[in-house]
Amino acid sequence: MSYERIDKRTVDQIRNTKITPNISPYAEGSALIEVGGTKVICTASVEDRVPLFLRNKGVGWVTAEYAMLPRATNTRTQRETQRPSGRTQEIQRLIGRSLRAVVDTNLLGERQIFLDCDVIQADGGTRCASITGAYVALALACRKLLKNSMIKTNPILSEVAAVSVGIIEGTPILDLAYTEDSSADVDMNLVCTGSGKFIEIQGTAEREPFSRDQMDEMLKLGEIGVNKLFEIQRNALAV
Repeated sequence: MSYERIDKRTVDQIRNTKITPNISPYAEGSALIEVGGTKVICTASVEDRVPLFLRNKGVGWVTAEYAMLPRATNTRTQRETQRPSGRTQEIQRLIGRSLRAVVDTNLLGERQIFLDCDVIQADGGTRCASITGAYVALALACRKLLKNSMIKTNPILSEVAAVSVGIIEGTPILDLAYTEDSSADVDMNLVCTGSGKFIEIQGTAEREPFSRDQMDEMLKLGEIGVNKLFEIQRNALAV
């Protein structure tokens, strides 16, 4: 008997997902992404400076920070005011890597685009939602740079989106909510480009090891998920 999901979704169905662009009037680009109960505000800020290791090289940089509000979860988590936790550092590095993979930084000039992803409500998949929403914020910021003649060519090479997949009770499923993620035998995150290439695959057997066939099935589900997310991103950017 296959696993029956609490919210009655099919195994290949993502949660209700909505991206609202231009959520912040001050940022060069911004978006609110809602994936089921997960909500993340993503902003893109353009700075006319780059990290020290890139100074005077004529290239730009894209980086990210990630944070979760204390009551984004069922119980309060302590605000990270001094030093980000290991989990937070891992996630913000993942977001930065994922967005840099689809940006030609040579076309930015000596500018840095800072992507801030702030989780205001968490119900699983916050890192995936952050990447997917940050892409929209980044795309809007690059549009503004083009409009203001600060750059000559759009530096974005492809779309990027991320989704979780997993295995529960032997059944591969797409886009895990928190209750599913916390009980999954296998948890995997996929980051993909709009051209169908993988940027990152993070997969772990939390309880039961998984087979090659199960991994292939999870990858297929992930591709279904990101293709749906690309549609949602395109609609948000068409506004």
